[in-house]
Amino acid sequence: MATTIPIWPGSSSFASGDTQFGFFDTDTEFRLHADKVASWCATRLGYPLNDVELQDLHFYACFEESVLEYSNQINQYAIRDNMFQLQGTATGSNFTGKPVNPTLNRLVQVAKNYGTEAGSGGYLTYKTASIAVTAGNQVYDINDFSFETASDVSASIEIKKIFHDTPPAIVRYFDPFIGTGLGSQQMLENFGWGGYSPGVSFLMMPVYADLLRLQAIEFNDMIRKSSFSFEVHGNRLRIFPIPTYDYNLYINYVTVEDKAAATNQYTNKSVVGDFSNAPYELHQYSNINPAGQQWIFKYTLALAKEVLGNIRSKYSSIPIPGSEVTLNGADLVSQAQTEKELLITQLRENLDAVSRQTQLAKMTEEADNVQSQLNKVPMAIYVG
Repeated sequence: MATTIPIWPGSSSFASGDTQFGFFDTDTEFRLHADKVASWCATRLGYPLNDVELQDLHFYACFEESVLEYSNQINQYAIRDNMFQLQGTATGSNFTGKPVNPTLNRLVQVAKNYGTEAGSGGYLTYKTASIAVTAGNQVYDINDFSFETASDVSASIEIKKIFHDTPPAIVRYFDPFIGTGLGSQQMLENFGWGGYSPGVSFLMMPVYADLLRLQAIEFNDMIRKSSFSFEVHGNRLRIFPIPTYDYNLYINYVTVEDKAAATNQYTNKSVVGDFSNAPYELHQYSNINPAGQQWIFKYTLALAKEVLGNIRSKYSSIPIPGSEVTLNGADLVSQAQTEKELLITQLRENLDAVSRQTQLAKMTEEADNVQSQLNKVPMAIYVG
């Protein structure tokens, strides 16, 4: 026996549970508008002059989907606009409907990664190891070094710095026995003050004179002597030139395990990593302003029109005595798709117009215009 399914009767009464997901069923304003939106959509579709082959649940479903789509579009744009600031923040936060203040935190995080490699800060603490260098011996095994942590002897390490450099020229600047240096007594003698008393004398020289003498010492070492350098192949360290005396050689190093842990510190689920876990939740209907609600009403009508068109498309025509009735299902579906695309485009254009980049450009333009106007204001003439 065929069952007649009732169509839109002209009124409805929304109750919690009438929507498929129930995201907004407890929202007072959503509950208040649900029946009004259903009645408005039915009227726009031709009721009561035409039957509307829908039930109240169809309108409620379209209404809920419209709010979800509006919230989704807003959140997607907010995430794209703020993604750089959001990365690394706690996922337990909720930025829905809240401004994300631009800070330098993310830039500092990125800079620390470079600092880790460059040795100027970062996430890693460099460890120190040393070995006793003996005169005449150039080659040393890194495994023989005295490591800061005993377990690092068997660990894979990455050497960051080897402290094997030419002695600073400044330490020989005042050495009276080096030809390119300059002793205090020599300076006094050059000015004819060698026999002056008291013993503590003050001598002022231009800075460039000091720099020229330091450069002379460094050029002398570079050209006439073997430069200080080293080679690392596997675990073997070779130093140049051949040591002429005993001393301790130091290195800075990090373990591969520590470096991997520092690099992966933001891969856990407790912080924002990408688009998928940015902390944006659904916008509650009661928090959406009238402009947004108007968009939702229109999108609900487009969805209802699409559902009605799909229902009417089941039969393109219905025979009646002496004739037949042609249904407009295909036309309704086409109209609905066009309206939805226009609404989405309009919303995205509005979001583009208020993006952070657009606002900064407008502020710059406004500041330039104000400055242009101020430049045309006559300067005050002082009359005494």
